[in-house]
Amino acid sequence: MNDKSRKTAWIGMYAAIAVVLSYVEMLLPITIGIPGAKPGFANIIIVFAIYSIGGVSALIINFIRILIIGILFGNLVSISFSICGALVSLTVMLTVKRIKGIHSLGVSICGGVSHNLGQIAAASVLVDNYSILYYLPVLMIAGILSGIVIGIISGLMIKRLNHMIE
Repeated sequence: MNDKSRKTAWIGMYAAIAVVLSYVEMLLPITIGIPGAKPGFANIIIVFAIYSIGGVSALIINFIRILIIGILFGNLVSISFSICGALVSLTVMLTVKRIKGIHSLGVSICGGVSHNLGQIAAASVLVDNYSILYYLPVLMIAGILSGIVIGIISGLMIKRLNHMIE
């Protein structure tokens, strides 16, 4: 199998796993005590993809996941918010990944925080009400907490599974 076919197969598998994780997260009564905040289990796959098959592939995986989950269980507004959060988050994660000494945990924390920033910015613009920004400190805490969990799990995956991809 050539490299392009191999990468396409990995993208498909990662996207499928990310969709399943998003769906499972919706089914479980998991709450981290902050209204509207979710752990974001699918981001385990996104962080792992960044390190194993690259940023462009992670972007494709994230868009596939957002579209499938949005079409099945959401609406255009939820898809828009998710895409905004994902674009900001992925941009920040790819930038932070380039800094020496920053590992997957730091990348994931920055991704969690920036995802919330992207979504709150989109919500503020969409509803034309900037008082929602008062909720930002609470969402930053949620982003840090979920980023830590996602970073630890994806870091273990990178350490133990990355050799399978290469």
